[in-house]
Amino acid sequence: MQSDHASAARNCQECLESDGVGRRVVEYRKTGVIFVQGDPADSVAYIQEGSVKLSVLSPTGREAVIAMLGPGDFFGEGCLAQPFRRERATAIADSTILFVEKDQMANLLHNDLPLSDRFIAHILAKSISIEEDLVDQLFNGIEKRLARKLLLLAKHGTRDHPQKVLPKVSQETLAEMVGATRSRINFFMNKFKRSGLIEYKDGLRINSSLLTAVVQDQ
Repeated sequence: MQSDHASAARNCQECLESDGVGRRVVEYRKTGVIFVQGDPADSVAYIQEGSVKLSVLSPTGREAVIAMLGPGDFFGEGCLAQPFRRERATAIADSTILFVEKDQMANLLHNDLPLSDRFIAHILAKSISIEEDLVDQLFNGIEKRLARKLLLLAKHGTRDHPQKVLPKVSQETLAEMVGATRSRINFFMNKFKRSGLIEYKDGLRINSSLLTAVVQDQ
């Protein structure tokens, strides 16, 4: 039976695709740039298919990955409150992105309660994730931070995703997300593999129960 989460995602997409909504659908190849910092913020984006990386670039050229998103996720919602993009969005797999003009999105959120509820849930989840990332950086070591990031990327804890094979994520990207060097990420990924916490089979497969034990017991 289809989960409530999947049903909500379907209803959300149907609303965004309804007649009269100012929208466009764009397909991006892997590594394609969707927008960059400083671009005009004129639309909210919704991932129909694929995966997207959000990152910020410092004045010195250092990149920090702030989110990895998948089908059913919104991004670029800052356009509702600011005129320019504050992050860079890049496709990390072949992706199909639906863009809704910000005035249209504001009208939809005002008039469509289910869409508004889902959008608010997205904003709250993002806010909580940012707070948890800050706590993670302040109090946890690299191994625990890496385990948490892998769990988040695999979206464990949702009923419709009890186990998931991750899209190919480089160790350089993981290092940017965790705040560590690539060599340290490589060390702990090998440790997780030897311990049976992860395996490389048609992608990166995460063992949720064992990784959860790492997060709880360290």
